Amino acid sequence: MKLVYEGTQVPVQIGDVVHVDNTPYYIEGIVKPHKPGSTGRVYCISMDERKYFNEWFPSVVGAVWIDRTDQ
Repeated sequence: MKLVYEGTQVPVQIGDVVHVDNTPYYIEGIVKPHKPGSTGRVYCISMDERKYFNEWFPSVVGAVWIDRTDQ
């Protein structure tokens, strides 16, 4: 199973820059789904001086899991 950006199929990697509501974030962590109905999570930190930490569903950053064998 691999997390990729939906439009390009490029793998999501730690350190990637993504934009949510026009705010840039670094990808800080990725958690795989723990059961068939789960989507997993993507952990991000804002690039501004406040360093907000966020946890989102992969779809929020435009990502999807491919090659899942649990569904």
